Amino acid sequence: MSTDLQQYSTENQLDKIKRYADQRGFEIVRVFEDAGRSGLTLNDRDGLQDLIRVVQSGAADFEAILVYDVSRWGRFQDADEGAYHEHLCSRAGIRVHYCGEQFDNDGSLGSILLKNVKRVMAGEYSRELSVKVFAGQCRLVELGFRQGGPAGYGLRRQLIDEKRQHKAELLRGERKSLQTDRVVLALGPQDEIAHVRRIYTMFVDEGLSEHEIASRLNNEGILTDFERRWSRSSVHQILTNEKYIGNNVFNRVSFKLKQKRVVNSRENWVRAEGVYPSIIERSLFDRARSIIDARSNHYSDEQLLSFLQTILQEEGSLSGLVIDERADMPSSSAYRSRFGSLIRAYSLIGYEPDRDYRYIEINRSIRAAYPEVLDKIVAGFEVAGGDVTRDEGTQLLSINGEFTAAIVIARALTTTSGSLRWRIRLDTGLIPDLTVAVRLDASNSRPLDYYVFPSLDLNVPLIKLAEDNSLSLDAYRFNSLDFLFSLAGRSLFGEAA
Repeated sequence: MSTDLQQYSTENQLDKIKRYADQRGFEIVRVFEDAGRSGLTLNDRDGLQDLIRVVQSGAADFEAILVYDVSRWGRFQDADEGAYHEHLCSRAGIRVHYCGEQFDNDGSLGSILLKNVKRVMAGEYSRELSVKVFAGQCRLVELGFRQGGPAGYGLRRQLIDEKRQHKAELLRGERKSLQTDRVVLALGPQDEIAHVRRIYTMFVDEGLSEHEIASRLNNEGILTDFERRWSRSSVHQILTNEKYIGNNVFNRVSFKLKQKRVVNSRENWVRAEGVYPSIIERSLFDRARSIIDARSNHYSDEQLLSFLQTILQEEGSLSGLVIDERADMPSSSAYRSRFGSLIRAYSLIGYEPDRDYRYIEINRSIRAAYPEVLDKIVAGFEVAGGDVTRDEGTQLLSINGEFTAAIVIARALTTTSGSLRWRIRLDTGLIPDLTVAVRLDASNSRPLDYYVFPSLDLNVPLIKLAEDNSLSLDAYRFNSLDFLFSLAGRSLFGEAA
């Protein structure tokens, strides 16, 4: 369980499992538990990992595994992942029983179908919940409420009630307990406030670098809010974070559904200005920002890449943190601004990080290409004689006022064996009559083909495609959309005699 909800508390699950065991003559010899852990990934789920290790060792002292229901096995975003872990158990001769489900996991066709549907539903529940939570967080940010993370040096988290009345100051590690309570930022101790203002003065008026400022603070015995010594990056963070001028900024980094950490561009940030008491005047903050931005302007692209190459030779690897800790070169944000992203800069010097971050570039290009793809499809309907209206919020197309179409782009994913896979998410909330899936080629640079799915035939939230699929899927596959555009045309009938 990730939270202590009454339905899924580990005590309630174990009680149901014990009753199931008693009814079928099982004796429980071990309990594997993941309390306070998300089921989205296998990471941090020590209980499930231990269970799999015992099963694979061949030394398991049990012949069955009892699980509360399919969703407790995991809410994996790839339903096949849950099936894979269960297959490992089945291959070892150990059957998995779902005690709270209305079907027996006996290998029959009905149980297999129900189980797969449950796995997809479990993953989709987390996805839909993530969308709703994110929308709620954005709304709260716009209202001036803090959404997670430490307050920062010179600031403190303040707990308020639904009437915005002060309740208490939250210490590090403390959380609000009432749903109606909210958290805002308030001014911290006067000595920390004075040090923040002094940092800006040393940087803007005295011309000291972040590294020099950190050295001076350390020599004076001043520690950060985490009781640590100052570093170049910790000083840089104070000089660039808008919370010191009272702004509430959210969604600078995304880590949705525990899948991939993405550094978002500024246009995707969610902000509310002037909602907190400010420590620094806006004019002073802007002067500091302009100095930081200007530091890289006098360097050519070749010089910036040369600096990067030097760091790589000296450090052995590259990251935003490694770059920011170097006092003799521009910050990582300068590289993002100049080259579009750190990954792009890395590629220009021939460096490939251990983790593949190309998906960031691909997703960015797909988002940029989506309006063009949409315009081409709209133009295709109009050339055929159709009248198309577009919902600016959802981008849902209405053709001749007779049927609606949603357009999605499916990027190509390469498996370890070198084959291609596509994942198509159908927006069941919009309920379009047709979903047009534009499947990209292996390079994710141009359309490969098109799938046109009628909602009457397919109402699942996620479809997985291989290069070649069964007739039940490839019946909807087309090399062009000419046939679809023809649906918008009009035929004239002569007057009946």
